[in-house]
Amino acid sequence: MRIVFMGTPDFAAASLKKLIEEKFEIAGVFTQPDKPRGRGMEMSFSPVKELALAHALPVFQPEKMRDGAALQIVKELQPDIMVVVAYGRILPDDLLAVPKYGAVNVHGSLLPKYRGAAPIQWAVLNGDQKSGVTTMYLAHDMDAGDIIYREETAIGEFETAGELFDRLMEMGADLLVRTLRDIEAGTAPRIPQDHEQASYCKMLDKSICPIDWNRTPREIVKHIYGLQPWPVATMELDGKTLRVFAAGYTERSTGKEPGSIVRADEEGIAVACADGWCVLITELQAPGRKRMKAAEFLRGHRIKTE
Repeated sequence: MRIVFMGTPDFAAASLKKLIEEKFEIAGVFTQPDKPRGRGMEMSFSPVKELALAHALPVFQPEKMRDGAALQIVKELQPDIMVVVAYGRILPDDLLAVPKYGAVNVHGSLLPKYRGAAPIQWAVLNGDQKSGVTTMYLAHDMDAGDIIYREETAIGEFETAGELFDRLMEMGADLLVRTLRDIEAGTAPRIPQDHEQASYCKMLDKSICPIDWNRTPREIVKHIYGLQPWPVATMELDGKTLRVFAAGYTERSTGKEPGSIVRADEEGIAVACADGWCVLITELQAPGRKRMKAAEFLRGHRIKTE
């Protein structure tokens, strides 16, 4: 099966790596144009481009997808199928129609739930018990194509979005191989999505970082773990904004106002929240300082309890 692969970040690179290991024929690789990164704003390659170049695969980085240039390249590559994983571009219908098997996608949620951006992070942020990956045929509407396979996994109570991302990245790569083998064999299912059950998630930004202490303990804990590794939850303490990396559950707040510091000791910083309970902050980072355990932080910072 001759494949054109389209993807950009680490999540996509894991799938491309798996296809290379499984000896699929990769006719060409499309990825986003190089972008300046870091303090020096030096041009850097996407993870997919780095991997493709390391295996001497042809790389294409069109600035636009609707001017006919990308369509001509794909036609010349003559793929049997296109594999699209976190490419970051909407593909026009004429491009999807080129391969005889169409185009398939790996998505980091159990569709139709969490169409759109950041599905893995929102599964943690919303306190879901499970997440997973879906392979589907690409259609005109975003993440609305027919489902091929879904594979689910439990979300750990204190699992970060980054940790779940890494697990789903590998699960998605394995599921992609199964999907392509079965499409080639003519045994892959094609299951229409129930669009009435669809939900959408928005991209993350730093406006979501501040912890709302009026929420329940579990909502706050999931907020903290869902925003890692980026953009990271924050709290205000003595006029400074601290980044919060780890927290757990602890005792009742004995009627303190949400946001009040109930205690601060070797176990951590207990902050009152909704329902008369506390959240115990156990790892944080002050401005200009390294990330540290709360006990270490408290050795250099006296905190007044209320």
